[in-house]
Amino acid sequence: MKRGYYNLLPMSWNLAQAYAPLLVHMVVALALAGVLLLLSGLVGHRVPTREKVQPYECGITPVGDAREPFDVKFYLVAMIFILFDVEAVFLYPWAYVFRELRWYGFTEMLVYILILLAGYAYLWKKGALDWNPSTPRDRQR
Repeated sequence: MKRGYYNLLPMSWNLAQAYAPLLVHMVVALALAGVLLLLSGLVGHRVPTREKVQPYECGITPVGDAREPFDVKFYLVAMIFILFDVEAVFLYPWAYVFRELRWYGFTEMLVYILILLAGYAYLWKKGALDWNPSTPRDRQR
């Protein structure tokens, strides 16, 4: 009655037994994180200097104010990439059952990818991925 990795028979144990290892793992992970944070706070040596309290920017000396307004395009591009990454997640379950779906699954995924490409082409045509400055103020920098 086994088929691949999964057993087709119903589980013979109760829900608590099924999720007990996950619960133990989460409790141990949270306890370890708490202990490490507590120990670093108790044992850590704190001598604030000018360099230590300054914001860290990948080894580069910070320039300007951090509260400077950003162009909206930065946020739009970030949301677009998140959108396409989330949509790409749907490819993994499809790939898992690809052989069972046969041509029907292939055509459905082909339609899905064509819709994604149409959305990407639309965003590209609208200039959502254009990195050129859009305002005269941005061009002066």
